Amino acid sequence: MKKLNVYNVSVLQPDLSILKAQTVEVRDGVITRIRTYTPGEEKVCGQDTEVLDGSGKLLMPGLCDSHMHTGQQLLKGKILDELPMIWTRIMLPFESTLTPEKMQLSAQLAALEMIKSGTTAFVDAGSYYVEAAAEVYLKSGLRGLLSVSTMDDQTLPESIRQNAEEAVASTDRVYEEYHGKGNLKVAYSLRSLLSCSEKLILSVADHAKERETLLQAHMNEYPNEINGSLQKYQLRPLEYLDRLGVLDEHFLAAHCILLSETEKELLKERKVKVCHCPFSNCGKGVPETPSLLERKIAVGLGTDGAAHGGLSLWNEMKIFRSVMNAEIGVKTANPAIMPAGTILKMATENGYRLMQVDGGRIEVGRNADFITINLRQPHLFPTGNLVNTLLECVTAADVCDNVVNGQILMRDRCVLTLDEEQIMNDAEKMYERETIW
Repeated sequence: MKKLNVYNVSVLQPDLSILKAQTVEVRDGVITRIRTYTPGEEKVCGQDTEVLDGSGKLLMPGLCDSHMHTGQQLLKGKILDELPMIWTRIMLPFESTLTPEKMQLSAQLAALEMIKSGTTAFVDAGSYYVEAAAEVYLKSGLRGLLSVSTMDDQTLPESIRQNAEEAVASTDRVYEEYHGKGNLKVAYSLRSLLSCSEKLILSVADHAKERETLLQAHMNEYPNEINGSLQKYQLRPLEYLDRLGVLDEHFLAAHCILLSETEKELLKERKVKVCHCPFSNCGKGVPETPSLLERKIAVGLGTDGAAHGGLSLWNEMKIFRSVMNAEIGVKTANPAIMPAGTILKMATENGYRLMQVDGGRIEVGRNADFITINLRQPHLFPTGNLVNTLLECVTAADVCDNVVNGQILMRDRCVLTLDEEQIMNDAEKMYERETIW
């Protein structure tokens, strides 16, 4: 039995209250007990128990990035201030140049960035050479849901061009190799409806249902996506997928910025999961999140990948709060249109719900996926409301420890599962060798 005890730590409870001076016990990857700390007890614990010092720290659920792209890690800095459409002008041409080596380095950098910023789980929305990324993520210890970029548009660059059968087979291979291996799962994906035939959509959906895994897609992100669907099918994107019978509780719709009232009701009726990417979405529109939450639709948060400002969900939460206030709160004179607690749950509990994983809350019986925050810092102390302070002031640099499935991935800012120095050396060498940025 693998044992881990975190001693003398403050704990963020599911109701967002704080318990001080606690010991959190983990056995075989599951939280088994939360109890009052007895001073000095860590000195007499058994040699078979790993120990984390929680003094001056807050233990809270790990963050879940519900939508990111490993394959765009090396595009950091290339997207900002560019004219639309960045997806067809910049991202796809770049992804067509990926190699296993570049994908491996992308995954290494992404894994380091996520671990150090407090992310414990993530959803990769689709890329190429996913096997290279999967091997890295297995080693990292992160909990991940991987997808292959799936399209059959014959105008795509030759290196990533596939027909429907080839596109589905690519995910089939990754699924058979990595689904359920370590902390990884594999989902099917539709990269963009504009680049997917009806044959491919139906085939991907069938394969996802047969394997009882998630199907995810980029949805209602761009005006021309909406217009293209209306022109081709006389239906908006979500209406079209519903006609095909694709929407259900296992469907994850990323972005969902431009929704009609009919589409909102479809999301509710079909129990579709939604993810917003605040920084990325700012250049395209503002989602009507309060109306989705009122309908009890599960909404998570994602970064959309490093190309869109990095992989810190702390940044995304701050941006999201600001955008919601500016776009909706000001108009309705409601300064708490999106409360701190709601946003925090979107980045934790809701993200795990989207992944269909039992985590995102600190309570007995849940998967031991959690992080600690160093509270003894000028910008975090004193605080009149710690939950508000988490949203307002905490940054990635304040994360001390990162634990997934009971395994310590980072202790006191030192990543244990990956060689950070070697990875940075490899990144520098690739930068010198190729014009990536």
